[in-house]
Amino acid sequence: MAEEPACWAAWTTKNVRSGPGGVLSVEGVKLTGDLSVHTTWTGTEAILTVQYTDALDWFTLQGSPQTVTEEQIARDLHQAAVNAVKAGGGAALT
Repeated sequence: MAEEPACWAAWTTKNVRSGPGGVLSVEGVKLTGDLSVHTTWTGTEAILTVQYTDALDWFTLQGSPQTVTEEQIARDLHQAAVNAVKAGGGAALT
């Protein structure tokens, strides 16, 4: 019997302009300006990262990873992160 394929998905939203105060990362970096938001859903958790658009380095969004067992909830979390970046104010996941 063949093994069932692993559940996972990923989304990236580029060119998200951060609001005043930017975004906080786990690594202690505050990012502001033109950012990209990326979410990887592993089937059990969502890992959210941000970068300066088209840069090489990714930073883990403060509050990530989040325990998420459903793909749609992970997708909704990605959109919530995009909205938080737009709002700024030291955006982080809650």
